[in-house]
Amino acid sequence: MSYPGAAYDESWLNFVAPTDYVNPTPGGRYHLVVIGAGTAGLISAIGAAGLGARVALIERHRLGGDCLNVGCVPSKALLEFTAHNAQPRFDEAFEWLRRVRADIAPHDSVARYSELGVDVFLGDARFVSRDAVEVDGLRIEGRRFAICTGASAAVPPIPGLAQAQPLTNETVFDLQEQPESIGILGAGAIGCELAQVFARLGVAVHLFEMAPRVLPLESEAASAVVAEALVDAGVTLHLGQAVSAVEDGAICCGEVHTPVARILVALGRKPNTQGLSLPLAGVNVTERGFVQVDHKLRTTNQHIFAAGDCATPVQFTHHADAQARVVVQNALFAPTARADGLVVPHCTYTQPEVASVGESRASLESNGEAFDAYRVDFAELDRGRATPGAAGFAEVYTRKGKDTILGASIVGPDAGEQLALVVLLMSNGLGLAAAGKTIFSYPTRAEFLKRLANEYNRTRLTPTASRMFARWFDFTGA
Repeated sequence: MSYPGAAYDESWLNFVAPTDYVNPTPGGRYHLVVIGAGTAGLISAIGAAGLGARVALIERHRLGGDCLNVGCVPSKALLEFTAHNAQPRFDEAFEWLRRVRADIAPHDSVARYSELGVDVFLGDARFVSRDAVEVDGLRIEGRRFAICTGASAAVPPIPGLAQAQPLTNETVFDLQEQPESIGILGAGAIGCELAQVFARLGVAVHLFEMAPRVLPLESEAASAVVAEALVDAGVTLHLGQAVSAVEDGAICCGEVHTPVARILVALGRKPNTQGLSLPLAGVNVTERGFVQVDHKLRTTNQHIFAAGDCATPVQFTHHADAQARVVVQNALFAPTARADGLVVPHCTYTQPEVASVGESRASLESNGEAFDAYRVDFAELDRGRATPGAAGFAEVYTRKGKDTILGASIVGPDAGEQLALVVLLMSNGLGLAAAGKTIFSYPTRAEFLKRLANEYNRTRLTPTASRMFARWFDFTGA
């Protein structure tokens, strides 16, 4: 069947799941066997192979995992396309996402990894012992294993929902025709991003969230800014009440029934740990289904590691990348790398963006931790004054009386880019005062960090210091 971007989809699939591919003959005992070719698996495999290790990589679906195929790449392609076109059309937007995905696919392809010395196996893997798995009738033995099987969309048992054949992030990018309306369950990052996308494309969007606000894990101030942007885009918000049922094409919240043409579920993800026969390998899972790991990402079988979305509820591509590097070190060499001290930022790519790292104001208050908060509105910066409609803010939290950064929240254009400055400081053990020694280009939004550093430095001018300065100036005269 022909649809916008069909040729790009054919190219994409030929790279990440070639139908004519024949699995190689296992090459003896591997140094590392990686199960799952999402971000964590790909980085583990290519990192180990680059060091000279014999590596096997197993994937049951498509190389690239959620990020390339049904996550970051297609969603951000749609967000960028709809943001930069005054009257974006559905066909053009979805053709663009398929083109972008196909252009990136060679980087995660079967051919590329094979050329780099990785033995790639396509098929379902299951452990048959503590040091071997089976794939498509082939026995693959390894000195070390890395379970990187990712996660999949969670669909709750709401009456009538399954019968409505809801979309998830795994199927929404397969749409070939524009729906007249769509109901999105869940106003987290995925729900808010796609609500804004579909609204820009002219779809009637209803966004449902049982919490009293969108982005409930972000600050109230950030939620308020994004909620206003969604409403301005035409999204109808249904907040503070759980969806009770889906009946006759309508989403039911209490007595209110909202008819929609399609439903998109964006209510979190569940780890992919079923079907691996983990008990045969001596690998335990938690009550929530995650592979149980320690701070070095070792499972209950010390020769088997796990990384990425199957092993942690902090499910971001960049976190999986960082964990994979810990796995490579600990699986192939002395297990000295740790994953428990990683500074992991996250960003919601709505317009405006919302980016955070470390502790939030709410978490600090609930923990009873004393802290100082430094905030600047982007409209107060000269770059903001020169930008029509400038909105957003940056807020940094430090340990009380010190410049040690505990966390930060930024709302505004390119918030994810701006947050990188804070993440760099935190990752290198540098405090807010270090930004005061840095020269930033003028005028830029990045100057927010200089402004906040100056605010901190002013707190150091104690009454005692002021008296000492006064005596000095009296002594030196005019």
